[in-house]
Amino acid sequence: MSIAVSALVVLWGAVSPNGFGAATTWLFNHVVADLSWFFLLTANIFLVFVLYLGLSSHGRIKLGADHDRPQFGRMSWFAMMFQAGMGPAIIFWGLAEPLSHYVEVPFELAPPGTDEAAGVAIQYSFFHWALHPWAIYAVAGLAVAYFTHRKGERGLLSAIFRPLLGDRVDGPLGKVIDVLAVLAVVFGIAVALGQAGLQMTAGLGKTFGLPTGIIVQLVVLALTTAAFMGSATTRIEHGIKWLSNISMLIAPVLLIFYVVVGPSITQINAFTEGLGDYLSEIVPMSFRLDAFSPDNGWMGSWTVFYWSWWIAWAPYVGLFMARISRGRTIREFVAATVLVPSVVSMIWIAVFGGAALHLARSGLAGDIAQTVQESPAAGMFVFIQQYPLAGVMSVITLVVLWVFFVAGADAGTVVLGELSTGGEPNPKTWVRLLWGVLLAGVAAVLLVSGGLEGLQKASVLTGTPFAIILVGICVAFHKALRQDRDHLAQAPRSTAEESEDRPRETEVASDVR
Repeated sequence: MSIAVSALVVLWGAVSPNGFGAATTWLFNHVVADLSWFFLLTANIFLVFVLYLGLSSHGRIKLGADHDRPQFGRMSWFAMMFQAGMGPAIIFWGLAEPLSHYVEVPFELAPPGTDEAAGVAIQYSFFHWALHPWAIYAVAGLAVAYFTHRKGERGLLSAIFRPLLGDRVDGPLGKVIDVLAVLAVVFGIAVALGQAGLQMTAGLGKTFGLPTGIIVQLVVLALTTAAFMGSATTRIEHGIKWLSNISMLIAPVLLIFYVVVGPSITQINAFTEGLGDYLSEIVPMSFRLDAFSPDNGWMGSWTVFYWSWWIAWAPYVGLFMARISRGRTIREFVAATVLVPSVVSMIWIAVFGGAALHLARSGLAGDIAQTVQESPAAGMFVFIQQYPLAGVMSVITLVVLWVFFVAGADAGTVVLGELSTGGEPNPKTWVRLLWGVLLAGVAAVLLVSGGLEGLQKASVLTGTPFAIILVGICVAFHKALRQDRDHLAQAPRSTAEESEDRPRETEVASDVR
């Protein structure tokens, strides 16, 4: 059923791209106007819930049997989770977002183009890329990992609702939940693929002078689709693992290079000041709506877009995180999926966003902020042209972007295959390949029907119903954890958090029942 619905969406967009774009625009405007409050409240609930789980006695619970050990070492584990959670998106927006906020300051908190505006730009960029998105992922990931690895349930979102719905999760109601999860995954990944296609096309244009129109975007999308479908024919322990490790080795090279050749003191100051502003203003930012202003365009383009995008990605990232996290404790999972990635994201934004704002403030790169606001996809490559070894670093950036792109899409085929085959942890290759074709089709439809705006609108629309499901997941998960409380009170303290990881390259033992 989920495959049929996804195929119908592709067919609709291919036959009538204008009609598809008009429909998504109409729905998007209503969601932003009427439900912005809902996205803000639910994102805050998810963050509080996840931090509570990590800090409470529930944090000792192992995601698996008490004797289970992690399948992957910490570095490989973290690399795979980070590329699934952010992937090419942080490269796309880590520089473009601070420059955009510098020109169009959130809620008019500072005059545009000033020192104060630059500070607000870093602060809000941290807000959109740190704790909240990773907490949203962790809600889904923890719940799926707990119910599959510890309770022996199938790898489906519907199975989490068994404490609330009983055996009804095996009927039509559970099917509806799983279909909504599939649609959220399809559109969430398609948005990422479309954005990566835009940025790769822009990078090829800036580096090699190639055209950047829709035809080239679709060609880039097709070639990259062929690459990730090739990776999809291998096991996670091979394709996704090694691609993720490669990306996490190359990305730091970019980071270190632009700290060395860039305005290092400005970058360090941007991180330090931005972290302080973010932590001191996180509560006001988390609830700010500008309730009495009729203009909600900024919210729809940024915070609501991001929160809905992260929510739409939650089943994809959550199921993939769960798939590779057997043997970890809840506390270890929260630390590795919320705290550490938040710090990494903020460092990336401070280095690239801070350097880009320095260029904008000093006038060394012309009107780079306005240029990036008009074409966010070109932002990274406009920036690279201002520093030494521009050609070499552009190629390295394209490679990192491409690897993130391929590994993320490959992970998406694993999750979609699992969801569409009743929770099968190792879906057949043909199923993954079919989902690869459909993912590329949806991304192409979104690009043709609306470009970047079309991608953002699709994300908001698919995230809306799944936000309700995530709230239900929190309730069901907490109820199941309370049932474990008596057992944990009598059990000896787990040594999982103190012991050194010993990665296994073999398949994990069968589910615990």
